[in-house]
Amino acid sequence: MRVSPHAQVLAVIAAGGGLGATARHGMTLAWPTAAGGFPWATFAANALGCALIGVLMVLITEVWAGHRLLRPFLGIGVLGGFTTFSTYAVAVRDLAAAGRPALAGAYLAGTVVAALVATWLGAVAARTLTRRPREA
Repeated sequence: MRVSPHAQVLAVIAAGGGLGATARHGMTLAWPTAAGGFPWATFAANALGCALIGVLMVLITEVWAGHRLLRPFLGIGVLGGFTTFSTYAVAVRDLAAAGRPALAGAYLAGTVVAALVATWLGAVAARTLTRRPREA
């Protein structure tokens, strides 16, 4: 029986997503958030995941051609599962419900800014580290 290319892509995304979500969950267990406190583990997972997405995209689009399933597995699966919009949204809601609207707003905006900056820095770092020296 031949597996369709579409099914292969879905399978690697699912496998990668499970790995990424498990890693993120491990971070939240290792770095728990007190009620009404800043959700540092989720913030860090989102920023780190975005930095790694920046690195990955440069590597697989500018440096070398990876296997066709590499980007779905790592980019969408692992890093998509590691970063999290749903936990981020729940944390914003929980902070607001705990009477911490200013902190909720700071976390809401800060995560978006951190994610964008981290993605850019990851891409810049990857380009810098993989740049070939110019011949004189």
